[in-house]
Amino acid sequence: MTSSLRIDNARLSGESGAVNLLVRDGLIRSMGRDVIRDPADLEIDASGLTLLPGFVDLCCNLREPGNGQKGNIASETRAAARGGFTTVCASPDTSPVNDSGAVTNLIRDVARTKSAVRVLPVGAATRGLAGELLSDMVGLASAGCVAFSNGNNAMANARILRRCMAYARTFDITLMLQPVNQALAADGYAHDGRVAARLGLLGVPEVAETAAVMEMLLLAEETGVRIHLGQLSCARSVGMVADARARGVAVTADVAMHQLLFTEEALSGFDSRYHVVPPLRRESDRKALLQGVEDGVIDAIVSQHQPHDTAAKQAPLGITEPGLSTVESVFSMGLSLVERGELTMNALLRALTEGPAAVIGWSAGIEQGAPASFSLWDLESQWQAHPDTMLSRGLHAPVSGQDLKGVAHWTVCEGQVAYRPG
Repeated sequence: MTSSLRIDNARLSGESGAVNLLVRDGLIRSMGRDVIRDPADLEIDASGLTLLPGFVDLCCNLREPGNGQKGNIASETRAAARGGFTTVCASPDTSPVNDSGAVTNLIRDVARTKSAVRVLPVGAATRGLAGELLSDMVGLASAGCVAFSNGNNAMANARILRRCMAYARTFDITLMLQPVNQALAADGYAHDGRVAARLGLLGVPEVAETAAVMEMLLLAEETGVRIHLGQLSCARSVGMVADARARGVAVTADVAMHQLLFTEEALSGFDSRYHVVPPLRRESDRKALLQGVEDGVIDAIVSQHQPHDTAAKQAPLGITEPGLSTVESVFSMGLSLVERGELTMNALLRALTEGPAAVIGWSAGIEQGAPASFSLWDLESQWQAHPDTMLSRGLHAPVSGQDLKGVAHWTVCEGQVAYRPG
């Protein structure tokens, strides 16, 4: 355990000159351009490195409890720390599902001893994520859940969704909902467009998402609940969220990083890595999502990290398991968007720090008196995501073998070193 840490000669993003930090007992005790001479247990010369706030991930599957061959809290939080994340929200679709205080406490206990970063459990909104019987959300919140989700699963019907929202509103609970009309999505696994038609893939129409978005927004407006719409994939969804906010609906939203970088064309070679839920859509949708992040309509970029063992991805496309291993490369993928002029650095950092932190009522920033959660990056150096370099047990990265800018040299979570190379 490190009780004190000193950072010298770091750069702040967008600013010139160097800054120094002194960390004691998990907090930033002093910060400025003048040399801080107080000795510390660990002293880091950060010359040439950029100091960034710790990233916050609202959707990360840590695979524990259960699914040990795919990953666990120890392995996946090490990968998260390598990606600059100091806070991750653990998805409820574990085995067993996080729909009881016992499972929540297990996650927190394991994280306390084995996690490199802060783990915040997200509870199941319905028992077993079946979309029928509501879980004990108040009890789960008391056990430590920061929000509630039904994962990739739809509610059985609008009546149950309305009841869930009314329950959450009564107890000031945040619902994180992934909008999908299961009857319209059916057994599809690709965007219902030209690529699916050409390759003979089962398609998921855009309206499978937008119909659910509209239903959720209207019910949220009626009940007054605070909702967060997760992993949007369609241009029309972004417009509906913007319109709802203008009417005063308490709604926030996020998008997975891979939706900002890839389109349906990624499936042209039947590459099972790009079997994701929701599916990758058209170029026009990708651009609208980017604009939503830039404008702040989309509050957060998430990893939607879903590590799988090799067998889960080695099958005909339609029967592989959906999901990408992304938590280590989210920021590097974002830097490629900045380099191409499709996203500003300010928008990228906002969507990885203060935006997601606000959704769960946390704070993210680098200032005197704040928790010492940050990372130090060489923004120009390059690396490649491949089995020899990745820390996650899921080796199906969307950018495998590509040169990626942005190498994390240190990640610090609440004053403790969570990651350093080697």
